[in-house]
Amino acid sequence: MAYFSSTKLLLVICVMISAFGVTIGGKFNEEFDITWGDGRANILNNGDLLTLSLDKISGSGFQSKNEYLFGKIDMQLKLVPGNSAGTVTAYYLSSQGPTHDEIDFEFLGNLSGDPYTLHTNVFSQGKGDREQQFHLWFDPTADFHTYSILWNQQRIIFYVDGTPIREYKNAESSGVSYPKNQPMRIYSSLWNADDWATRGGLVKTDWSRAPFSAAYRNFNANACIPNSPSSCNSNSATSTSSSWLNEELDNTSQERLKWVQKNYMVYNYCTDSKRFPQGFPADCVQNN
Repeated sequence: MAYFSSTKLLLVICVMISAFGVTIGGKFNEEFDITWGDGRANILNNGDLLTLSLDKISGSGFQSKNEYLFGKIDMQLKLVPGNSAGTVTAYYLSSQGPTHDEIDFEFLGNLSGDPYTLHTNVFSQGKGDREQQFHLWFDPTADFHTYSILWNQQRIIFYVDGTPIREYKNAESSGVSYPKNQPMRIYSSLWNADDWATRGGLVKTDWSRAPFSAAYRNFNANACIPNSPSSCNSNSATSTSSSWLNEELDNTSQERLKWVQKNYMVYNYCTDSKRFPQGFPADCVQNN
């Protein structure tokens, strides 16, 4: 009976997924709303470019018009150049409310010449504390680079220019909740966090360098959208548009992931014994 119930549940989920979905590529003026900043966020070049800026008075931000329930999301970002200490450029998926789900890229600025810290996190049912942090193998301020989130029922994969840097696997079998029921919007913001962002808040924002600016282009989403008439069919996973539904890392990608984590990871919650003296979280079994 338990096997029948779980099989039936999976069938229902697959039917739900196949009932809505779409591929979006993008014009920022069609797919996003500027939500705050009082003129500090701008959509340019006929919708092909979006810029955010931060000064001492305010930062700025935007969000997607659509909500997504599973998908492969790509965005190209060019980060604040020079001395970006104290600033945070956040790019993430999130639902709303106290039990929200969230999948985070956060770029923590630093002094000129020092690398950005790329902070990643996964929230489910309002619980996060699943941080991994990285330095990058290139200067993310010199040009645009592609930052991608793959989110399906089995795993979440963070990619940089097509290279996986982190895989977070569904650990429900260990009693850990997984983000799978709450549609999420895309959000991004550029804001001041000099109380913690750079060296734990020791380095403050140099406002003489303001305004700080980050830029976005080439948004693309292969994703399921609730109430969309388009198809998101899990049975056609061999097609380019829906391959993400069952995507997992092949041997080559797994080797690339190991390379990144060996050479560029600077923090992993699953190895922080001082933080978890009574033992690591249950999801670390699948995700370490």
